[in-house]
Amino acid sequence: MEKPSLGSSQPPRSPGANGRRKHWLIVQPKSHTPLLVDSGKVSIPLNLLMVATLVKKHFDLTFIDERIGDKVPKDLSAYDVVALTARTLNVKRAYELADQALAQGKQVILGGVHPTLMLEEAKEHCTSIVIGEIESIWEQLAADVAQDKLQRIYRSATFKPMTEMEHPDFDIIWKLKHVGHYSSRIPILATKGCPVGCSFCCAPRVYGKVYRTREVTHVIDEMKYHQNRAGRADVRFSFMDDNICFRPTFTEELLHEMTGLGVKWNSNISMNFLEQPHIPELAKQSGCELLSVGFESVSPETIKLVGKGSNRVGRYGTIVENTHKQGIALQGYFIFGFDTDTVEGFQATYDFIMQNRIEFPVFTIATPFPGTAWFEEIQDRVVHFDWDKYDTIHYMYQPAKMEKSEFLKNFIKIQREVYSWKGIYQRLQGRKPDWVWGLNLAMHYFAQRLKPTMLL
Repeated sequence: MEKPSLGSSQPPRSPGANGRRKHWLIVQPKSHTPLLVDSGKVSIPLNLLMVATLVKKHFDLTFIDERIGDKVPKDLSAYDVVALTARTLNVKRAYELADQALAQGKQVILGGVHPTLMLEEAKEHCTSIVIGEIESIWEQLAADVAQDKLQRIYRSATFKPMTEMEHPDFDIIWKLKHVGHYSSRIPILATKGCPVGCSFCCAPRVYGKVYRTREVTHVIDEMKYHQNRAGRADVRFSFMDDNICFRPTFTEELLHEMTGLGVKWNSNISMNFLEQPHIPELAKQSGCELLSVGFESVSPETIKLVGKGSNRVGRYGTIVENTHKQGIALQGYFIFGFDTDTVEGFQATYDFIMQNRIEFPVFTIATPFPGTAWFEEIQDRVVHFDWDKYDTIHYMYQPAKMEKSEFLKNFIKIQREVYSWKGIYQRLQGRKPDWVWGLNLAMHYFAQRLKPTMLL
């Protein structure tokens, strides 16, 4: 089976001004944080792979992912362009590599969440910055690279429709020396954008609030390509969408078309859609194993503070019941440290998790990411700006109703108790041994070694 052709982008010229084909080095930088991030198996970087797919069609390409053990060479003389993506937690490493490339006279392009939100800072480390997603400005960028006429900033006034999104070229990944360090789950994308606009979230600033969808047939074709390559039907996919179900008619059509394919999948989803029993029913029929839900808090005051109107605390039980009735596991996200939070909130969260047997709870510390509305609001209370620690598990600022010591003590306590042997057994009792058990065992050992000093 050939790779599906899902649209194309053709810049005016690929060779450089001297007639030689330019050579790009694309890098996924590692992070320096020691806690969970980039540990064990890591996800295939789908967004960067999509960039590489565009580049490969018109230029020579070398792809390096430091997270899996690839090394960026000290001598960059083989490359004309060095392109790096950066989140806040790995931006310091991205800047190191960018400065190294600039010192050797290379054209350096920075993109990703952090450069998009911290433009003035990022400009000090590159030739050009791509604001937002690269697909929307690709034709101009490719033409400028070819002609050695890079602009300082590339920013599209509109987002490109996802109907023109190309099939990512996974051959770029499969050829990497350390490909075995990637998760076996295949990342896939069906939608972009999130209209919710939580005050602590970066996604709307990068991918917009306008909700965009791919053609359902393109998503199915991509799945079939991976099934054909693997030689089996039960390929596992992770949807990388911020919210796969914001447009229910689209999601229902997609799930109907996925039913019978034999694939397994997981995804993020807004919890209000799970109030409708037919959504988890369709999800199960189409192969869903796990849904990731941002409960965020069991406190209505906190939900109101962060502007997450899709969360109705009084309906949490219904959401869990509808999902568990279909045998779908829940990955529940819980954030602690907002100004409305209290010590009592830790106990209330623990009780909710244990009573509802949430299979994979994820606990994070409220983190004011630069460029978000919340960051601007509390910037004078942020305790430091060490971007390496902006990983959602380091202490960032003093909550209004908790002292630092009691906050850290309780943040560690809830993890140790939820992921104690007793806690794991109570939540997963009756579940056959599988990868969800494996995740819980890994979290047990992580939680038991946590100390307050590790979170500062």
